[in-house]
Amino acid sequence: MKFGKPTSNKELESIDLSLPPDHPDTAKNLGKGKNPVKVYVGCAKWGRKEWVGLIYPEKTKDKDFLDHYVKNFNGIEMNTTFYSIKKENVENWASRAPEGFSFSPKFSRNISHLKRLNEDAKRFTDYFLDAAHAFGDKLGPSFLQMPDNFAPKYLDRLADYIKDIPGDFPMFVELRHTDWFTDPTAYDETFSMLEEYGRGAVITDVATRRDVVHQRLTSTKAFVRFNGYDFHPTDFTRLDEWVERIKTWIDSGLEELYFYAHQEDETNTPKTCDYIIEKLNYQCGLNLQRPNFQ
Repeated sequence: MKFGKPTSNKELESIDLSLPPDHPDTAKNLGKGKNPVKVYVGCAKWGRKEWVGLIYPEKTKDKDFLDHYVKNFNGIEMNTTFYSIKKENVENWASRAPEGFSFSPKFSRNISHLKRLNEDAKRFTDYFLDAAHAFGDKLGPSFLQMPDNFAPKYLDRLADYIKDIPGDFPMFVELRHTDWFTDPTAYDETFSMLEEYGRGAVITDVATRRDVVHQRLTSTKAFVRFNGYDFHPTDFTRLDEWVERIKTWIDSGLEELYFYAHQEDETNTPKTCDYIIEKLNYQCGLNLQRPNFQ
């Protein structure tokens, strides 16, 4: 993930990477939780040759990567669907994943970046929703990532778009323009709108944009995109703090967590997931599967 990337370790070490405190609405919304928490941890893709001999057996062919990925993780953030999604592919992927696995497809760039939620995005939206529904009971929340220059002046357009998405289709929105978080009026209006429509805001943990690590939950669900920096020591201090925060959320009523890791060197991504899975299992009393390193 290039977004929020520091230019050097020196810059990275100069940044306060601690998590901000929870917004008051977080406790309020978590208090509505009634069900035991479900936690999904994974990567952003399965098609990585670097994982052959790491979590995929030696000589694994590209076409078999997914079959081995689902043996190591219980969820995936699907960046590939930003570029292309076909119903027949979705049906194939879903058929190869076990019960309880969760796919979180990214909305098409035709919707978010090219049409920017305008009226002519509708046909692309209908196509995306139809294809995504083919995941069946393995469909996790999709996420709509808006471009950096999509500002709060488009709040009404965002609200109208979200309103038209069927209520039973789970989704989160990832906002990147700084004004969504630094303009108090826009911030409150946006999160109130998301809460009204039962949607959430993606929490994006990157080094140089600490505003997007907002800690404001609008429901009993959370979606976190964590970007590490090739096992710099701050990766582990940040993950440790995330475990503490997640435990607080679980104790307060969190029902679903989707935590997806990114690394500059993809070889390190399964190890990042393993680190937080081990910590979550120990500190939160969970029993998440850990990746099986070869």
